[in-house]
Amino acid sequence: MKAARYYGKEDVRVEEIPEPEVRPGTVKIAPAFNGICGSDLHLYHHGPIPPAPSATEPHPLSGETLPVVFGHEFSGVVEEVGEGVEGIAVGDRVAVEPFMVCGDCPACRSGRYNLCARMGFIGISGRGGGLSEHIVVERRWVHPVGDMPLDQAALLEPLAVAVHAVRHAGADRAAGQVAVVGGGGPIGLLTAAVLHAYGLRTIVSEVSEERRRKAEESGVADLVVDPSKRPLADAVREATDGAMAPFAFEAAGVGVVVDQLLDSLAPGGRLQVIALHTEPYRLDIMGRLTLQDRVLSSCAGYADDHPEAIRLVQQGLVDLAPFITSRIAVEDIVELGYQRLLHDRGEVKILVSMR
Repeated sequence: MKAARYYGKEDVRVEEIPEPEVRPGTVKIAPAFNGICGSDLHLYHHGPIPPAPSATEPHPLSGETLPVVFGHEFSGVVEEVGEGVEGIAVGDRVAVEPFMVCGDCPACRSGRYNLCARMGFIGISGRGGGLSEHIVVERRWVHPVGDMPLDQAALLEPLAVAVHAVRHAGADRAAGQVAVVGGGGPIGLLTAAVLHAYGLRTIVSEVSEERRRKAEESGVADLVVDPSKRPLADAVREATDGAMAPFAFEAAGVGVVVDQLLDSLAPGGRLQVIALHTEPYRLDIMGRLTLQDRVLSSCAGYADDHPEAIRLVQQGLVDLAPFITSRIAVEDIVELGYQRLLHDRGEVKILVSMR
């Protein structure tokens, strides 16, 4: 079968590999669409980092070294079900929660499997990936999506990240309140969409004109701010009659955005960090947290959040269609995917078709 395999820095090859066989407790899927994620870009442009294996060190759960099949944000159609599988039938449209977890560590035993000590991802750490014509996945990770379009279903994985962040912050129970989102990339826009679905007023801060336009056109932002032209705190102060925001979500991975969001928080407010920060951040704990009675928290991925993400889409509370900005064939993934996303700020989510 055809698959895109990751060999290391700037080396992804579309080639023929053996087709996987269904096993008891697993589901065989024909992937339809696969989203390109920021982690895919980092791996392609900078080389392997955990949870990706290296060419010599296997992932502890998959046992695989490079190359591995790429792609962890994907949807598809069920082709075959293994012995003992229930609740899934051939022909079902599905999305995959692309985890591999040990099941034995304290985090797994407590149900917080997104914090597994040996955690890996299908499509990064081994066990196949969405950039292939066929994949076999354990039943627990396969979520039926009903008649949801398969291109939109490929966005359920990043949408689950946003759902997890909003629930983790307690903002899913804060209808009528104000939330500021710093960063208008895919996760920032989807976070704004989830906040909007739960009835919050959303302010999106983003320096890119194209991404500000997307926040406005998609309807996920009640107010869009360019912090390079107007201090975010001033805009939030005006929009809240001086009360400031009880919630802020950091989706940019940049220290200056953390500063801007803290300046926009109300006393007693909560800043939720979603983005991955690769550089240390210096914080005045007493002045910016303690004496303001604020909460600073962060979150990783998702755990049991896919059903809620699916519900929000199926009930029309979140529209994923505006965030799909391009569709490409797997053969063009390097030039029209990884290379384009380095420079084109107008792209939100590029989908790679396996059909």
